[in-house]
Amino acid sequence: MEHTVTTLPTARQPGCPFDPPKELVQAREHGPISRYPFPDGHQGWLITGYDLVRSVLADSRFSSRKELMRHHPTIDLGDIEVPPAPPGEFLLMDEPQHSRYRKPLVGKFTVRRMRLLTERVEQITADHLDAMEKAGPPADLVTAFAKPIPAIVICELLGVPYQDRGSFQQQVDSFLSGETSDEELMAAYTATQHYLAELVAAKRANPTDDVLSDLTESDLTDEELRGVALILLAAGLDTTANMLALGTFALLRNPAQLAALRADSALADQAVEELLRYLSVAKTFMRTALEDVELGGRTIEAGTTVILSYHTANRDPERFADPHVLDLRRQDGGHLAFGHGIHQCLGQQLARVEMRVAFPALINRFPTLRLAVPAEEVALRPETADIFGVKSLPVAWDV
Repeated sequence: MEHTVTTLPTARQPGCPFDPPKELVQAREHGPISRYPFPDGHQGWLITGYDLVRSVLADSRFSSRKELMRHHPTIDLGDIEVPPAPPGEFLLMDEPQHSRYRKPLVGKFTVRRMRLLTERVEQITADHLDAMEKAGPPADLVTAFAKPIPAIVICELLGVPYQDRGSFQQQVDSFLSGETSDEELMAAYTATQHYLAELVAAKRANPTDDVLSDLTESDLTDEELRGVALILLAAGLDTTANMLALGTFALLRNPAQLAALRADSALADQAVEELLRYLSVAKTFMRTALEDVELGGRTIEAGTTVILSYHTANRDPERFADPHVLDLRRQDGGHLAFGHGIHQCLGQQLARVEMRVAFPALINRFPTLRLAVPAEEVALRPETADIFGVKSLPVAWDV
């Protein structure tokens, strides 16, 4: 029978924010694809199964174009006309525009190049752990550790001057937090765009040793470079920061897994992949069918919007054994935390390097690390934020 999910659920279980909302897990139990009536009356689909999500992500008949995303999962947008993505913001574009912006970047984020950054990431991590230790417990792991490490790395890669990083991160946080008003969001977005325009102009005038300066030698316009820089900075700041904080929370709630990682440094690679699968901080994405597509025994009609549930796909029991268990020694890899297909996360190797360094360094520096508040009191980011995580993570340790 055809299953329908009437509202996109967001509530997580108290004290255990690592699992998808139970209604989404139940939808997956009914089957990998469900009907989803959008608030504006549009009849779309919710895809919760691993194989079908992966299939859509690899299928060029499903579009990422922003102007086709006219149906919001939780809000009736009425007759609002959705504009195309601004130049350079290639995540919301299809071919050939997508490749025009992504292709010049691919060589900047290879596995080899990112591994060469390991020593610098180790130094940045050690500096913040030193500061945490010196200040003493308790500490908010988000502000002391999870946010600043990826922020410094991505800012250095793109050439954001040191003195600008604090205010820049604050502006980006404002429009990614999911908690600001529409007016505040637009003000932060506009301020960030203005700053990036000035940064691009400065790199053109006086190139330095960074990715953005290198891109000024391509045929991309200043407006396109500004859009590319926005995508890279926002992604580099937000996703890894939330993985570091929420991942630490998950490890603290799974002491046997934490002990296994502390005892075996060679487990770091597997641990990172399992945390990526288990947490799936990029929860959902959407695509629009460009033509009629047969999918999972259903016909997805042209113009129909589909919601792709990454967090249930990565907990699909048909793909992963005991999917709701955090197992750092898990062998069945292949998660979708970084997506799949042409839009697969460009910075995934950078994120991996940061996490492979940061998690072991943190838990080995502070062997008695623990939550400083009950798990139920840890403040979660709202589900309106594109990336899930915690707003703060109070921790303590023995001195």
